[in-house]
Amino acid sequence: MDSIPAPPPAHGSFRQSVEEMFGHAATLLDLPPGLEEKIRVCNSTYTVRFGVRLRGRIQTFVGYRSVHSEHHEPVKGGIRYAMSVNQDEVEALAALMTYKCALVELPFGGSKGGLRIDPRAWNEDELERITRRFTYELSRRHLISPSQNVPAPDMGTGEREMAWMADAYKRLHPADIDSRACVTGKPIGFGGIHGRTEATGRGVQYALHEAFRHPEAVARAGLSGGLEGKRIVVQGLGNVGYHAALFLSTEDGAKIVAVAERDGAVVDEAGLDIAALKAHLSASGGVRDFPGAQFLADADAALELDCDILIPAAMEAVIHEGNAARIKAPMIVEAANGPTTAAGDKILREQGKFVIPDLYANAGGVTVSYFEWVKNLGHMDFGRMERRREEARHRLLIEELERLSADQNLGWSLSAGFKQQYLMGADELTLVRSGLDDIMRGAFQQMMTVMADDSRVPDLRTAGYMVAVRRIARTYEALGL
Repeated sequence: MDSIPAPPPAHGSFRQSVEEMFGHAATLLDLPPGLEEKIRVCNSTYTVRFGVRLRGRIQTFVGYRSVHSEHHEPVKGGIRYAMSVNQDEVEALAALMTYKCALVELPFGGSKGGLRIDPRAWNEDELERITRRFTYELSRRHLISPSQNVPAPDMGTGEREMAWMADAYKRLHPADIDSRACVTGKPIGFGGIHGRTEATGRGVQYALHEAFRHPEAVARAGLSGGLEGKRIVVQGLGNVGYHAALFLSTEDGAKIVAVAERDGAVVDEAGLDIAALKAHLSASGGVRDFPGAQFLADADAALELDCDILIPAAMEAVIHEGNAARIKAPMIVEAANGPTTAAGDKILREQGKFVIPDLYANAGGVTVSYFEWVKNLGHMDFGRMERRREEARHRLLIEELERLSADQNLGWSLSAGFKQQYLMGADELTLVRSGLDDIMRGAFQQMMTVMADDSRVPDLRTAGYMVAVRRIARTYEALGL
């Protein structure tokens, strides 16, 4: 395929934005000389070029795998398939992954990968051959391994590609008993974990839950009350945007008043039916002609619609110096990686917007990937050992309460619905959601504490970077660096 580098982004380098945000936070920390630079720089980036015979000729592909920090190993980060993939983007995403893992206290360094390919241009058999060869190229450079470098799905990849990669790795390392832990985001039947597909969107929901548990955070956005009835605009109805919108609308009572996609945006002040819209998008390839909704040909204009909460859940740099001043939403939740440039972030901050930053808001994916990795290393499903014992203990309590009520003629009984829920032991999905919720709560509280304790910290993004960089610095210091 074409190996011409992608054109530079219109609103500055993604990596420059990440480094500027990092630098802003680092200036507020008292780091030893040289340590700031050690944390900031990307340790290594590998470019691989390989050929696969397809359609009667050798097709050449270009791939990248960047390792930003190895203060913890393995390093962790997704692999995306897109024609826009380039070294700058991969290095920025790897750095963001380092800070993200540190913020939510996962024992990973940061990494990221990409293959410059349009996955829609190849059939399934061709994509499998390409993916397996890419896995070989990564493996021979130790860039995929349960103990060193663990990829995951990203834009353009999913369970299918992860299964191919895991199988290819196993064939290359047949004696590695932990081989399935070489990637996360696999199908359930091939070492995956329940809740991984929804994880990033679920994490966005939990991030908002925690924000609305803090009256001072809600007040900073000029909002009040809870999530019910809040008007939300979502940009991007891919895996992350879809699940976030679905959960917020069906479980929390929020109204998704607009969704933007490649071909435009649809608007309905009464609230869009997200499941129906997703089915329409899958069937038609776009959101145009969705029944009952107003269509806007300019998808970017949806970012500037009047709403309570804006969720950019697609590409980086969609909020920038050219449109940030026109953003009306008082609260912005960055479900995508890097949706706001450094210049755009400054404008949002000056306007008093409350931004829940990407290094926190979309950490659900890597968090549940961590659970999957641990599951693969333990070779046992979560809940397998304790679920029935938990149910038995609960049943003893229920039976004793009902016996006491009958013996003493108290005249009360437990409702059938309560007993059914209480007696049900936690399965893997329940445990995954519980663990994710706990981690998202803890990280938000850490950021809010930093903001409360240091008057120099203007926003959650700066607080998040400060929490992350402090933890990375302590690890390097413990290592003697």
